[in-house]
This record gives sequence, structure tokens and C-alpha cells, in this order.
Amino acid sequence: MGQKCLTIALATLLTLGVGDSLVATATAGNGNSGPQITTGVPAANKREGTSANIIAPGFQLVSLATGADKLENPSGVITNFGVLNDKGTGTPPLEQATRTEPDLNTYIVLERNPGGPASGFNYGHHFLFQGHENANNLAYVTRINLDVPATDPHHITLMTPVGTNGNTGLNRIDGSTWYPLTQTLLFTQENGTSGGVVEVSALTWPPTVTTRYGSIGRGGYEGIHPDEDGRLIIAEDVGGTTVNVDPKDASSPKNARQPNSFIYKYVPTTDPLDPLGRGVLQALQVEIDGTPITFHANDAVGDTFSDAQLKLHTPGSKWKARWVTIHDTAVQGTTAFDSNARAKTAGATPFKRPENLQFLPGSGFRTFFFTATGDTNANSGNQPALAARGAWGAIFRVDIEPDESEGAISLFVLGDKDHAAFDNLAFSDRDTLIACEDRGDTLHTQLNILDSCWAYSVKGDLNPRRFLALGRDAASKSDADLLDAATPGFQNDGDNEPTGIHVSNGKQSSEDGAEGMLGTKRNLKGARWFITQQHGNNVVYEILPAN
Repeated sequence: MGQKCLTIALATLLTLGVGDSLVATATAGNGNSGPQITTGVPAANKREGTSANIIAPGFQLVSLATGADKLENPSGVITNFGVLNDKGTGTPPLEQATRTEPDLNTYIVLERNPGGPASGFNYGHHFLFQGHENANNLAYVTRINLDVPATDPHHITLMTPVGTNGNTGLNRIDGSTWYPLTQTLLFTQENGTSGGVVEVSALTWPPTVTTRYGSIGRGGYEGIHPDEDGRLIIAEDVGGTTVNVDPKDASSPKNARQPNSFIYKYVPTTDPLDPLGRGVLQALQVEIDGTPITFHANDAVGDTFSDAQLKLHTPGSKWKARWVTIHDTAVQGTTAFDSNARAKTAGATPFKRPENLQFLPGSGFRTFFFTATGDTNANSGNQPALAARGAWGAIFRVDIEPDESEGAISLFVLGDKDHAAFDNLAFSDRDTLIACEDRGDTLHTQLNILDSCWAYSVKGDLNPRRFLALGRDAASKSDADLLDAATPGFQNDGDNEPTGIHVSNGKQSSEDGAEGMLGTKRNLKGARWFITQQHGNNVVYEILPAN
């Protein structure tokens, strides 16, 4: 454990429990505890009618919550887990209720009853938290209680009720993580220059909500994870300027995007009372052939088709990487700032929509993988020059030297039409990385396939197994039909999406130190697996061994 983490751990009064029920193994092997993905699903589901989810043999999906499930403490139009009670509201009145899109999951085992809206009720210890991605200042955070049955009125709790103005003031909540230095939850808002990190207490009731815009900035943040000393790695998803897929043909589709998003690292101060309030924000810079890859505001075409992007996406390549400082509260203060603009000014390297990241278990938090979703459009992906530059998406590996002065970035997976638009990531064991797709309605329609989740070996075998072929429920098909018909005023997304893939035993306490955190081998022992079928019915599942 780092000295800074040790100092804060000693000051921490509330810790998480070290006990949890074990999940039975599907197939043991390779020295890993827990289920092993040894076979796969042969094909993705087509974008036709409705279809069931198909998971690899040896596993099953067990529903934990659905969008229609009632919250124990409704607030304003937030009355159900995954759908707002807002049909008929607004000007003009909404013709459909808003589906709230519960996103990334975080599983935590709390040492004691954290309390809730029902005074005197023992809420238990095992909880699954998620942020909801809807907009209009009505994004919110929920807590699924895993210690009570789904029929219990205390099963799902709203953590962020509306204020006197009828809204939460939050938008497009996506990423989530437990932050052991403060024993709080962090949520990210994927909302461009209006996004940022929000801190929510989990050990007291009612929860407190604190924005961290003056230290961590405002950006379209998604994936977020801490290391053992409280440093945060954050992925940003901000779509770039669109350019013609053939730069020599002005009539060709404008579906290629200039790389426009960054990977960030936040380094907190040594102040144990406020590690998130003051610190240094940095962004990743990649150097190729002695020259950093940077953003050029007046040359979107040049950035999109650059030789540097080609080399960055070349299999087997490895390039120098370092962190460059973009904001220091000790120098620039704690006024909210645009992190994306600061990263560009500092010469950081832009990517095509990073969405999530995970530390390699057992790497001492020195190695992490992150996704770049790409262009999510076949018009771009079908162009060889763009496919070779990540149009179908990519997964990168970053290895940082122990002194953090520099490191290396290498391409782990270059996407293609069959493996595309990578979004969520989770390690199911120390060698297996699960990557779930987010192709979106356009790419689903163009290729007539729905999303999959893939299991990749980090040992160099890049012949992945399809772990899950996502289906499409009736509610999602209905929404997709409305989208296809360009229905005026329709505010929901269409096809289902797999999100929130999460594997953890819930041990995140500073008491366990680095060995107990997500991103370590120990955290995989007795881990529980979760995933959300977003859009449509908005169902959260636990992944269990098949009976």
C-alpha cells in the first residue's frame, strides 16, 4: 500500500466488510478462482423482430431489476428504476415515458447497514450501484439491495432525489466506481463541457452529493477507476468533427470522425481530508517517431487520416507514452474548467471516443486497458484507410513505469466489422478481458446484427470467444421502430445495448489495501458478475453458473 493511502486508511472510520458469499465455478482452471469462459456463442443476433439473449454455455442470466420496478422512495417523476413517470409532461407533451438508461454497475460490500429512507430497517451489506444516463437534469443514482428479494419494497433505493426545482441537476451519468480514500462513490457525467465527476456518499443517509468540477474538470467522462494511492484514470467520450470517408471525394459520406477525446489521470493531494478537492489533472500523450500525436483544430482531415494514427493502430506496435499536466489546483485554483480544451492546449493525444478502462489484475496498477469505440458507422469502417486507423474501434494497453515518468502504449485489438465499437470492459479472471460492444442503431441497421460481448485472452491469443450475443426485447424493438420511422419528438434510444459488465467481490476497503481493490487478483476471488441490458426494459442481470 502506498504511504498516502496508508495515512488515509488510518484516518478512515468506516470500512467495508471482507466477507462475501462465493459464486460457484462454471469451469475451473489456469489457477484462477471463479468461472472460466471456455466456450462461446457462435453468432450475433440479427436486428430482426425480438430475440433472446444468448450467453456462453455454462452461464445464465438472472434478473435483478427491471425498468418498471418501483423505487422505495420515489421523488418527482423518478418513480421507477429505469423509466420516468413523465409521459404527457413538457411542452409539447411527451408521447412516451423516458427510459433512463441505467449504466455502469459498481458492487460494494458494506461492513454495516448504511441506512435508507425507512428508519430502523436493516438494509444489509451487499449493494449494486448504478447511475442513469438520461438528460434534462434528471439523471440519478440508484442502489439495488442484494440482501432482500426483488419483491421487497426496500429492494431499490433512489440515492439522488429531486430538489425543490423538480430535478436532480445531473445529466448523462455513465461511469461509477468506489473511491477507497474517502469511502464514497464517484459517478461520471458523459455530458461534454457540462459533464464531470460527482461524489456521492454511501455510508450515511441521506447521501450527500458533491461535484468535483474545480479539481477534476468538466468533460464527457465515462469509465473511471482508482489505483491504490487514490489516483484516478478516466476515459472521455466526446465525438469529433465529421469528415468525408474519402478525402478526395467531397460527395462521399461524412461519417469519419476526427479523434477528439482523451485519457486522463487525476493525482490527489496528500491532504487526507479532501483528496478529491485539490490535485493535479493530467492527460495521456503518445509519442511516435519522436513527435507527440496532438489535436489540430484546423485540420480535421489531416488528424483523421494521419500516418501517426495509422502507426498507433498497427498491430504489434509499441510507442512511448507519458502524462502531461493540464491543471494544478495549487497553481490555477479550483474554478471549474474545460478539461478537453486544456488537454488539447497541453499537447495530449486524442483518441476516437474512449469509453471504459480496467487495470490488469496483478499488475500493481501499472497496466490498464482502455477502449476506443471508433466511428460506429459502416461507411467509415468499410474504407480500408479508416479501418486501419480505428474506425471499427480498438482496445489499447498502457504500461506505466514504476516512477510514472513515462510508459508505453500498444494496440491490443484492432476492431473489424465482426468485433466493433468496444465500450465496456471487465476482467473475468487475471488473464481474460471481457469487452462489450456499443454499435448503436445505425451500425446495427447497416450490418443487421446486434451487440456482442467478447472474451479476449491477454496472453496474446487474440482469437476471442463471443461470451454474450445480446438480444432485443419487445420494448426496445418498439422504440427502434419509432426511431426507424423518424417519429417526431421521440426521445428514447432504440436497440438494446450491453453495458455495466462488472466483476468484483465487492471488497474495496482501504483496510484491504491494494490487495483488496478492483484491479487486483484478490478482488476476483469469490467475485460476482453483473451486466445490464440497457434501453427497452432496462434489465440488470447477475451472471451465474448454469444449473
